[in-house]
Amino acid sequence: MTATPSDAYTDRQPVPAPRSDADGPGGRDAGAQGRNRHRRPRRRRRATVMAVAGVAGLAVVGAGYTVVTRHSGAATADAADRGKAGVPTASAAAVPGAAAASASPTGAPGGPVAAIAGLGPKTRAEIPATTRQVLVASGKAKNSSDTVVTLWTRTGSGGWQPGAAWPAHNALRGWTGGHRTGDLHSPIGVFTLSDAGGFDPDPGSKLPYHHSAKFRAGGVGFNGEPLDQAFDYVIAINYNRVPGTSPLDGTQPMGASRGGGIWVHVDHGGPTHGCVSISAAHMVDLLHTLQPADHPVIVMGDRGSLAA
Repeated sequence: MTATPSDAYTDRQPVPAPRSDADGPGGRDAGAQGRNRHRRPRRRRRATVMAVAGVAGLAVVGAGYTVVTRHSGAATADAADRGKAGVPTASAAAVPGAAAASASPTGAPGGPVAAIAGLGPKTRAEIPATTRQVLVASGKAKNSSDTVVTLWTRTGSGGWQPGAAWPAHNALRGWTGGHRTGDLHSPIGVFTLSDAGGFDPDPGSKLPYHHSAKFRAGGVGFNGEPLDQAFDYVIAINYNRVPGTSPLDGTQPMGASRGGGIWVHVDHGGPTHGCVSISAAHMVDLLHTLQPADHPVIVMGDRGSLAA
């Protein structure tokens, strides 16, 4: 089955937008246009980024990992969903850590700190003990599509080294602890990052990379911005998907009603349908930096939720 990124609307519902956020694999939005035969001139991949801010939080860990999905006031229902879907659940019990990772190459502004800034005890407890790379997507507010993304790396002493803060976008209607298909919210939680891909060739990704013309985007976003290059690079967020597969794989263990196709992808200058988006240059930075051996995760959500 071909995946349908949330930005492309798996189940299209009436939305306050002129078109879908992106026309994903398999022509998910019948109204959106596929990628033109002659692509628009590529934007220069500079470190210039869109002026946005935000956070994102999901928690799904696949084969061999703990899956911790936090949904505000719906923990029991989520546990039942995961059980029906055969998705493993586990406590965040301490697991001996592996060798320490080096400091993040993303331009850390300061020295290591004991804990990741902005994350409360509940959120920190959901990060697997084996994880040494944490991508924090911190949303401006519960109903905001502005986010700030920062990559944190565990140091040899057990502290955390922050990278640079990158402007980003999340879903049009902000964040939710109970994500559903087409709700125009990004899910809150802690999720593993294991697979990447894109319309463009592999730029040197450490994660397994699936290069395919099926990563096509078209049409315009909520602000009328073109979506032509949104899926040039993507990293699948392991929310309601099977880790270890292409981002295009559409298998949804928790069922189609829970949504899926949540990715980190190239920012197009406006809100998404559920994904987190950063500049193309920063996508390349991530692909160069995220290491499977470091068990990277994304912690995503609004500031208030992440502070819990």
